[in-house]
Amino acid sequence: MQKTPASISTPCRVLSQPFCALALRLGPLLAPSAGSLSGQQCRLLMPQVDLPDALGFPDLSLEPAGDPPSPGGGFLRVVSRRLRVRYPDGTESEPFVYDEVARRALDATVIAAYYEDAGEPWVYLRSALRPPVRFRDPARSPVPERQTGALWELPAGLIEPEETGLQGVLAAARRELFEELGFDVPSEALEHLGPATFPCPGIIGERHFFVAVRVDPRARKEPCLDGSALERFGRVVALPLARALELCRSGIVEDSKTELGLLRLSNALSEQGAGAGSRATSEPWARP
Repeated sequence: MQKTPASISTPCRVLSQPFCALALRLGPLLAPSAGSLSGQQCRLLMPQVDLPDALGFPDLSLEPAGDPPSPGGGFLRVVSRRLRVRYPDGTESEPFVYDEVARRALDATVIAAYYEDAGEPWVYLRSALRPPVRFRDPARSPVPERQTGALWELPAGLIEPEETGLQGVLAAARRELFEELGFDVPSEALEHLGPATFPCPGIIGERHFFVAVRVDPRARKEPCLDGSALERFGRVVALPLARALELCRSGIVEDSKTELGLLRLSNALSEQGAGAGSRATSEPWARP
C-alpha cells in the first residue's frame, strides 16, 4: 500500500446519516481493498486541517429555546444526603451534605465495533452533540476551547433497569449497536472488554460496561436511532484503530470512555495476535 505523506492525514471513511455508502478518505487516492465498503465511494485528497471539520462533523448547533422547565421534571435528579465519616480512631466528622446525580437507568454500555481492512483494524466512531459541553462557561475554563458541544465517540447507551446480569448488558449493547451504527448482530457475537468502570464517581454512581464486536461493514444498515433530537443528522466515521488512538492522544477525540474503549480493544487485539485466545478478555465484568 502506498505510504501516506507526513503532511496528509491518514485515511478515514465518513458515512453520512441518514446512511449512505459514501466514503471520505483523507489521504492518497487508493483502489478499493478487500473489506472496504460497498456502493459508490468518493475519495478526496485533503491536507491536515482541523480534524473535527475534516472528519465531516454535521452542521448542527444548539441554542436556548425558552424558559427552562421546573426543577425535578427532567432526565436527571439531584439526591442530597446528610452524611458523616467514622474514622479508625473512633472519632467522626461533623455531618455534611453531599449531592449526587441519579437517573432511572444508571449504567451504560460502550461498544467498540471493528473490522479488518488489509490486515489493519478499523473502528467506528459516531458524532455526538453534548449540551453540557456546548454550554460550558468559557470564563471558568483554564484554557481556550471550542464552544460547539461536538464530540466523536464510540457508540454507547443506557442499560435499562430490567436488563440485568450478563445477558442484560449484552442485550443493551446489541440494541445500541443497531440504533447508532446500523449493525444487527447476535448477542453471542459481542465480547466483554474488561471490567466495568466508574467514569465520574464524584457525582454519579454510573458504571460503564465495555463491549467489543467484529462486524462486516457490508452488512451495515441505516441506523434507526432512538428518537432523540440530538441524534438526528448524526454521522458515523470509520477509521484505523491506530489513527483513532492518535486522535485521542492529540486531544481531537476528547471523550474519555472512547479513549479507554479504544485502548482496551487495541490491547485485546494485540493479545489475540500473540495467541492469547479468541475472546476480547478472559475476565468477566463482575468484580471479584
